[in-house]
Amino acid sequence: MNSGQFTDQMGRSVVVANQPQRIVCLVPSITELLFDLGLGDHVTGVTRFCIHPATARKNAVNIGGTKKLHLDRIASISPDLIIGSKEENTRAEIERLWDQHPVWMSDVETIADGIDMIRNLGSVCRVSERANELANKIEHSFTSLSNDVPTIKIRVAYLIWYNPIMVSGRENFITDVLHCAGWQNAFETGNYSGSNRYPAVTMADLKKAKPNVVMLTSEPFPFSEKHIQEFEKELKCPIILVDGELFSWYGSRILKMPPCLKKFGAQISSAHQ
Repeated sequence: MNSGQFTDQMGRSVVVANQPQRIVCLVPSITELLFDLGLGDHVTGVTRFCIHPATARKNAVNIGGTKKLHLDRIASISPDLIIGSKEENTRAEIERLWDQHPVWMSDVETIADGIDMIRNLGSVCRVSERANELANKIEHSFTSLSNDVPTIKIRVAYLIWYNPIMVSGRENFITDVLHCAGWQNAFETGNYSGSNRYPAVTMADLKKAKPNVVMLTSEPFPFSEKHIQEFEKELKCPIILVDGELFSWYGSRILKMPPCLKKFGAQISSAHQ
């Protein structure tokens, strides 16, 4: 392998000959990571969902949504690196971009995958020292968290959508975050409508799953206090609002997870008692 050839998380070979100067990022959490790695000046195209840091969209071209890209705007940038996600971007659009530009794809289902992504992108973007330092801090923080997880597994139902009700299922990043906090996902087993990763469920399914706590996330659906009241009428367990970025953003924000999860765990245990 030469110094400019890399393998992305989908196992594809990607050639990036030099440090990329015009990066288009299709993944909000990775946009934040690039800025935290000191690459903000090289990020020239971002999605409209790339809201962190606050300056991310100030000078970069708005290339649309994660699942509906403006391919013409991307072409006008002449990017020397595009960073995408297997889960967040559509296969058809990514394949069109592959034909014209170097595209490095992430595939993150676990905290370990997220750490691996940080190290790999550090190599691709020639900021390995900074990326490895961040990755090492994350590993240390999660090791410390693992020493404090509760011995009694609290069953959590994590809702991501309202109509229809959709939950975090199995084999996805959110569920791994729940596991790292010492909790059990009430929907990581069983068969429900739609994807096993993010199945659609009914109120009857929620009752049958018997969660100890129901989490209503801030994204992708913005649950609010009125939803808490609605679910409390049906379910005999605590219903709480949670920051969706804390559970689903797998860039540098992973570093913030362990202390927040530890604090959250104390809150959940108190609510469960």
